[in-house]
Amino acid sequence: MSFKLIFLSLVTAAWPFVPGAAAKDVLAYPIAGTEQRQCYDNFSAIAAPPPGQPFNGQDAQHADNAPAYRDNGNGTVSDTVTGLMWVQARGQKMSWADAMAGAKACRVGGYDDWRVPTIKELYSLIQFTGECMGETGLKPFLDTNYFQFVYGDRTRGERMIDCQDWSATEYVGTTMNGNATVFGVNFADGRIKGYPKFDPRTRSPHPLFVRYVRGNPAYGRNDFAANADGTVSDHATGLMWAKADSGRGMNWQQALAWVQELNVTNYLGHNDWRLPNAKELQSIVDYSRIPASAPVFDISRLPDGEYPFYWSSTTHLDGPPGRRGAAAVYVCFGRALGWMQFPPGQGSYRLADVHGAGAQRSDPKSGNPAMFPHGRGPQGDVIRIYNFVRCVRDNDK
Repeated sequence: MSFKLIFLSLVTAAWPFVPGAAAKDVLAYPIAGTEQRQCYDNFSAIAAPPPGQPFNGQDAQHADNAPAYRDNGNGTVSDTVTGLMWVQARGQKMSWADAMAGAKACRVGGYDDWRVPTIKELYSLIQFTGECMGETGLKPFLDTNYFQFVYGDRTRGERMIDCQDWSATEYVGTTMNGNATVFGVNFADGRIKGYPKFDPRTRSPHPLFVRYVRGNPAYGRNDFAANADGTVSDHATGLMWAKADSGRGMNWQQALAWVQELNVTNYLGHNDWRLPNAKELQSIVDYSRIPASAPVFDISRLPDGEYPFYWSSTTHLDGPPGRRGAAAVYVCFGRALGWMQFPPGQGSYRLADVHGAGAQRSDPKSGNPAMFPHGRGPQGDVIRIYNFVRCVRDNDK
């Protein structure tokens, strides 16, 4: 039995996915949109580019399931797109073990079936209207009209972005220097990273926030079917993917243009392919594997033996003032590499898996990767710029 059918046996008639839609249109894993409604070039906001022009085909130019929330007035928020219900309060930071144990004791709203969200459930809340322009130009990547949120506490020596959320998804590998790791979302800077269960320096439990969820147990579970024409349908999300990737890296503008060129040639019998948005792309990550790619897909391998990062069509508003829009979101299907000093701060630089296969970060949309010999950021995130593409379209009805 497919996940869609399992889900349909659980869903209630009150779930307002699509008014008047037939039961066959109800999806087990509906992807809420990113809320990005502005178009960008390599550096700044622009008017929506028409077909055939540079930067056409980006996130803001495609219809999606706009996020829709309902405040239930009892400390819970219902997501009427995904069928998930969330705890509204921010709560306190705690270890991963305490977060997992605390779900069983949670009674918010009178419910006793709360759980720590998987990374796909947690990422369903992200909205790319957020901004992270240094420590001052900040806007959460979360709808704060419904969800309580706080930044890191500077009075305790934290950075503003030190406010990540645990998921229940453990990394099947290790990060940095062999650390057991759990994926989480940072709604302050718009990223998925793997976070060590224990502080690598002190070995004490690493404290992060947690927001419990309940409902729709099928959410985040793909239902892939390989088609005979080189495509892969996901009946859980309603999306169709190319089985093969681009086979080569390209910058963001080239990636958008490459997909448009595929449409001109009626690639795999279709002319409505698009570069996936961040949440569509993350939906096909297989967090049980390294590389984090389901066996139904072909995945390229780089000359150094690593696996590609894949571009999304979503601009990431993260960078210095004056370059608002200079980065775009990518997802690591291979290891999320970074140049780290071992021992930290004084040793030689070494390339390591710093965030885990399945992380979501961002790259400059253009430029020369050689300008970043030791990556960027505290963990020396590798900057490739020339990332790969796996195109998507809506599955035929």
